[in-house]
Order: sequence, then C-alpha cells, then structure tokens
Amino acid sequence: MNRAVPAARDRSAREPGATRAQAPGPRAPASAPGSPEPRTPRAESRAPRTDGGIAAWAELLRLPALFTVPGDALAGAAAAGVRPGPRTLLAIGSSLCLYEAGMALNDWADRAEDAVERPHRPLPSGRIRPAAALTAAGALTGAGLALAAGAGRPALAVAAPLAATVWAYDLALKHTPAGPAAMAAARGLDLLLGAAATGGGTRAALPSAALLGSHTLAVTAVSRRETTGGSALAPLAALATTGALAALAARRPNRLPAGRRAAAAPGLSGSTPAPGVTDALRTGLSAVYAAMAARPYFHAALNPSPPLTQRAVGGGIRATIPLQAALAARSGAGATSLLVAALAPAGRWFARRTAMRKVSIT
Repeated sequence: MNRAVPAARDRSAREPGATRAQAPGPRAPASAPGSPEPRTPRAESRAPRTDGGIAAWAELLRLPALFTVPGDALAGAAAAGVRPGPRTLLAIGSSLCLYEAGMALNDWADRAEDAVERPHRPLPSGRIRPAAALTAAGALTGAGLALAAGAGRPALAVAAPLAATVWAYDLALKHTPAGPAAMAAARGLDLLLGAAATGGGTRAALPSAALLGSHTLAVTAVSRRETTGGSALAPLAALATTGALAALAARRPNRLPAGRRAAAAPGLSGSTPAPGVTDALRTGLSAVYAAMAARPYFHAALNPSPPLTQRAVGGGIRATIPLQAALAARSGAGATSLLVAALAPAGRWFARRTAMRKVSIT
C-alpha cells in the first residue's frame, strides 16, 4: 500500500484552504515509495504577483546603491569650502529622491526590454505594476525639487536641470551615444547641488564635479554591454580613466577653494594646505578608489563576458564612495571625507542584510 496518499490527506487537513485548492477531478499518479511527494501549486501562484511588497520596491529602487548618493552633496560642500549644515541635508534628501526617481523611471522605460533580458526584475515579473513605478518616479521627482527649493534658489537652479537630465536619460538618451554623457552630467550636477545648497555657488566645485562625472562616464560606458558582454574596449577605457582620476584626486590642489579662505591669494602664506592628516587621507582614499575599481575592470577586459562585465559595473558603482571621500579630502575637509568613507561599509552591511549584493545602474 502506498503511504503517499494518506500523507497528502493528512497535510491537506492541516493546511488552511487546502481542500478548496484541490478541485475534484482525476487524481495525480501516486509517488513511488521513497520519492519526494508532488506539491500541488496553489491557485494564487499561477497568476503574476502584483503585491508591490517591500522587497520588490527595494529591488526596483536599488536601495544598496543609495549609499553612493550622499557623498555627492558632501563632496560638493567640501569643494565650496563650507562646512555641511542643514541646507546640505536638504540637498542630500533632494539627491536621494531624484536618484530613486531615476531608478523607478529606468525600469518603467525598459520594461519591454527587461521582459526578455531580465525577466526577474519587479516590473516584468509582475511584482510591481508599471503605472505604480511611473507614479513613484513622478512623486519622487516632485519631492526632490521641493527639498532643493527648501535649500534655497541656487540649489533649485541646479536641481531643476538635474531632474530634467534624469528624465531625458531614461526616456530618450539611454540607448543613444549621448547616454553615458548624460549620466555623467547628472552625477556632476548632483555634486554641484551640494555646493550650491551649502555655499550658494558652484564655481569652486566644478573641478570635483568634472572628476566625479568622468568616473560615472566610464562606469556607464561599461554598463551598456552588461547583458551581452563581448567588448574589452569599454573596460580598458574605464581602467585607464580610473588610473588618471586616482592620480588627480591624490594630487594636492594649488590653493584652497575661495569659500574656505576668501582672503588668501596664490603664493601667500596659508593659500595651500599644510601636509598632514588630510594629505594622508587624500592619498589613501585615492588608492582605495583605484584598487576597488581597477580590479573588476581588468577582469572584464581580459574576459568581457556578461557576468564579469556586470561585476565591473558593480565595482565601479561601489568605487564612487572612496572617490567622493578623496575629493572631499582634496578640498581640505578631513572630517567630511571620513564621513563619506564610512558610507562604504554601511552600504556593504545593508546589502548583506537585504541579500541585494548585485548593484546595477541599467
């Protein structure tokens, strides 16, 4: 006598609603003794899930990547020569909202492509409705602009083109040759947002914005072959860019930003920072940035397969934090650079806790 059938009956008696899920009809063949018992799928599992749960939204918004965002505003404040304050916090909030708006809009715009190449993502898998993702993108954009307005007119004057760049990239520029440049512009504007909110101007922060934008340009160029692989040119270019950026970030600037010592003039005593802890931080963080970004780029250049290309993209994104910290140290803000650097282990801890180690910008 086969014991599988009584076992199935006992299980159905213990599980609420099991008798309703098993409609009368031909019975499935009994399992052979010792083999795993067939599990009857529940009726609700046959339809796509549209529950929009926390895990699905966390995946859509790529929460681990959020730790790369506050460093933009903090590095911008450091470049402006002003200590971070309440307006810097508003700029960080604005940056976070606009970044997440871009993530939601990205998946909404790519939902047809993702259905073929990335069917596990929240929209093609049915866990989040496209309309909900688009609504979230609009709401987050509005919140980001409102927070920037709270930080003052100069901040809003930067946040408005930043939001426009985010939407233009996701809806029109992403799959064009201008895509990487648009993404780089968005990251550079994000740094300028912190400078404008904290110090009221952006001129002193332009060099730091250019360095950060160049890094983003390299990462985005690599990400364009994230699913197909097959090209070693982009990883090689990113590797060369990383070396150049690390050297520039490690080099002491000729003089401090005007906002830090407005009265200092080139050549006068005090116009250049004295060697010390800040110099060591700048050099060390630049080396950490180079090591973190260069290794996955090198592997992807040797073997441009999709898995290694995706790993290179993730490494480039994570390397954004030590670069931001190095730029803050380069501006003479040692405490700010340490604060930014602390975001890297915090991001890794969060990724482990949420089991979301893979990070992507596409």
